[in-house]
Amino acid sequence: MKQITLGSSNLVVPQIAVGCMRLDSLNEKEGERFVQTALDLGANFFDHADIYGGGTCESLFAKAIHMSAEVREKIFLQSKCGIRHGMFDFSKEHIVNSVDQILKRLDTEYLDVLLLHRPDALVEPEEVAEAFDFLEAAGKVRHFGVSNQKPMQIELLKKYVKQPLVANQLQFSITNATMIGNGLEVNMMTENAVDRDGSILDYCRLHDITIQPWSPFQFGFFEGVFIDHEKFPLLNQVLAELGEKYQVSKTTIATAWILRHPAKMQPVVGTMNAKRLTEICDATKITLSREEWYQIYQAAGNRLP
Repeated sequence: MKQITLGSSNLVVPQIAVGCMRLDSLNEKEGERFVQTALDLGANFFDHADIYGGGTCESLFAKAIHMSAEVREKIFLQSKCGIRHGMFDFSKEHIVNSVDQILKRLDTEYLDVLLLHRPDALVEPEEVAEAFDFLEAAGKVRHFGVSNQKPMQIELLKKYVKQPLVANQLQFSITNATMIGNGLEVNMMTENAVDRDGSILDYCRLHDITIQPWSPFQFGFFEGVFIDHEKFPLLNQVLAELGEKYQVSKTTIATAWILRHPAKMQPVVGTMNAKRLTEICDATKITLSREEWYQIYQAAGNRLP
């Protein structure tokens, strides 16, 4: 498994992050086998959130991996907080209380990374700073980041938060590539020319913030997986042809497309299928050519100026 440095931190982590949102779909034995497969593949960075399964996914993970001090030293744990029923909450009280519950469910004394889960319109960055300072001083969180935030939201936090923000989770896939299209269709009267995210891709590269793409195989907003979907015949044809060339699956090629970008992204993959996780991790062994990358991009319906 190839590794990258997470943002401006000292964490050297796998290129693939294992998303645990669907862990509650597995029974106890299946969960154990899946987690062990991830470890065998070198995919020892696990992404959680307090809302996944209402918290049960974190508890199930701790049981599946047989959490102990020895196990904890060999893995990276990231979780997210800030989403509540019908609202978002970045208050100091909610962040601190959420982390305490996350640590309890994961059966660990600290998180390697805590992300703020989606923006809170009522955020008071001074409170976020107080929460981060408290959690860092208490040894409960070692690094911090955000999710689904654009540059000015991050800049507002950075005015008060002293800790580097090392990661930003953003929706990104071959078919959801507005971050790419916006940078290509500059000054054009096209759909992708509209800047919806404040050039967040370039911003994160400039500020050493690792982008963690979520739903890397989805199209739309959870409308489905584009691989083998009838809506994307040309894309699947190209993925299949390149898969044959490299002797890998279409899933592997789709993952390699994300990893080929020089931003050194860390995809968060949500599969609970051990075979598919293996195919995803195989992408770290492949470097697509520039021609192949652009071929895939256009096959998904994206345009070049």
